[in-house]
Order: sequence, then C-alpha cells, then structure tokens
Amino acid sequence: MLNQGLLGRLIQSLCCLPGVGPKSAQRMAFHILQRDRQGAQRLADTLITALAKIDHCQHCRTLTDLPICEICASSTRDQSLLCVVETPADAWVVEQGAFFKGVYFILHGRLSPLDGIGPDELGLDKLEQRFAAGAVKEIILATNSTVEGEATAYYLSNLAKKYQLRASRIAQGVPIGGELEFIDSGTLSQAFMGRKTLD
Repeated sequence: MLNQGLLGRLIQSLCCLPGVGPKSAQRMAFHILQRDRQGAQRLADTLITALAKIDHCQHCRTLTDLPICEICASSTRDQSLLCVVETPADAWVVEQGAFFKGVYFILHGRLSPLDGIGPDELGLDKLEQRFAAGAVKEIILATNSTVEGEATAYYLSNLAKKYQLRASRIAQGVPIGGELEFIDSGTLSQAFMGRKTLD
C-alpha cells in the first residue's frame, strides 16, 4: 500500500495540523521532500526547539519562551487594563491590530460544564489573584460570541464585580466594509443591540 513506511507516516503526521486533510498533507510532504529539504530541516529544528522551550507565561498564560512574556514585562503596557481571551491565538490577533495597550489573561478554553470545563480548568484562581493584587482596574471580555463564550463572559463579569472592577464586553456586529444583505440575522441583531449614540 502506498501510505506505508516513513513517507506514509510523514503524511499522516502532517494531518495533525488544523485544516490539513490527507490530500493537503500529501502535497506538503512531496513538496518539502522534492523541492525544499533545507526549509523542511529548518522547520523540523524550529519545531523541536519550540516544543522544548515554549511554555506558559507565569502572569498571563500565553505561549512564550520566557518565564514572563514581553507584553507582561513591558513598562509601556497599561497593567490596569486586562483583556481576557480564550486562546493565545486570540491575543495574537488583538496584538496584530496594534490598538490595545493593556495586558492579557489567556483562559485556554471557555466554560463548558458538558465537557467538564469549569473555573478550575480555566485558571480563574490565577485571575482572581491578579484582581486581588489591586493593579487591575478594568477587564475587557473578548471571549467568542458562542453560547459557551457568552456564559464565560457573564461569569467573569460577576467575578469582576466581586472586586469592584469595571467589566466591558467587546462589541460584536457588522464588520467594517460589510454589506447588510450579506450579514446573518444573529450578527445583525448583536449590531443593533450594541449600537452607540453618535456625538
């Protein structure tokens, strides 16, 4: 069978990547073996080093090769403004916008009792420690607009109230450049409910 042996194992291993099916994995495997062995070696070396050295930041729980990530350690970031996101990838996306100047807390998931994910699994004890320390004045809840994401935001807003912190939720709705006829009704509903007064 063609998918036996080391080549087959390589193709199967590439399938662990999100969005990569057997055909895409096969194209990748043949490409790196036929056309870019140096690139493949760099990828392999970097992957091995990353697996050995990247862990979670002791403050925000993002992925980093430092005990405290560059954002948490930066003197230019507003330590009183804390953005709570579900994954390190979400924080990465917010950072790409270059508009947020506060710090982060990464949940690594969202509340989902059916899946056995409660406050303990999300590290909310560490989040409460940050609240209790007194440096945080406002939390921005940037969880996804799924049922679980909304439940998580609600839970966190109540937790913030316990420490007399301001809690805000990111606005959701029509994207810039979006045309109303192509927007689904749920998104449009959120846009109407989250509308702002024009000055």
